[in-house]
Amino acid sequence: MTRTDGHLLDNRRPEAAEHFSAFAALFDPTTFRHLEALGIGSGWRCWEVGAGTSVVSWLAKKVGPTGRVVATDTDTARLAPAARPPVEVRAHDLGAQDPPGEGFDLVHARLALVHVTDREQALRSMVTALRPGGRLLVEDADPGLQPLLCPDEYGPEQQLANRLRQGFRKLLADRGTELPCGRTLPRLLREAGLTRVHADAYFPLASPACAALESVTIRQIRDQLVTAGLATDQEIDRHLVNVTSGVLDLTTAPMISAWGRKQREAP
Repeated sequence: MTRTDGHLLDNRRPEAAEHFSAFAALFDPTTFRHLEALGIGSGWRCWEVGAGTSVVSWLAKKVGPTGRVVATDTDTARLAPAARPPVEVRAHDLGAQDPPGEGFDLVHARLALVHVTDREQALRSMVTALRPGGRLLVEDADPGLQPLLCPDEYGPEQQLANRLRQGFRKLLADRGTELPCGRTLPRLLREAGLTRVHADAYFPLASPACAALESVTIRQIRDQLVTAGLATDQEIDRHLVNVTSGVLDLTTAPMISAWGRKQREAP
């Protein structure tokens, strides 16, 4: 989606492109693995919710000229380069509008539900858009399962990193942000009427993309951390040096992927 984490990370800022690149490096391989397992192929009709350009481009190659990819977001500015057949880009609010069509073979949403107040209704909307037998893949983080930035907290550098991560979470809580809770996805998919529901989790550790994501995130929220008294400029400078030096084994919240099928109509 165009903004994340309760507008704390504003994608209109110059760091936004770097943020998206880090997310893609971390999570695209897992997303693509799941989409491949769901059988995506030539001629498929897909709805990509809260679209990221890397996923949209990958889907377009998979469905080919006979397929269709509807890529939606509340702000479509960054999707403009992808708006050519078989991709159709549409402005769409998942929490407030009807689906942008029906009869989709596949609906995919990654880190989209964090922006929606009524997640159950959003999932029902995505299920409604599927054809009978169509597949839904929803991916969301679960910070509560692993709240640390450095799970191996063995020194002052790691302690500082985890304290800044706690500060980040406090900024989110102060804005009333409900952090995504990926562990609920299998149940929510079943409650939405899907069958053959399965899920797994991806938990990166010590990846260069984890460091890239942390660096851009801290730079984006630096002023808010200092203003709120959660960190000093000197601590943030020291942390950024630690991140780029490679002395920290950084991670992210686990990414939960859950998938299932819409029931086929009775004969």
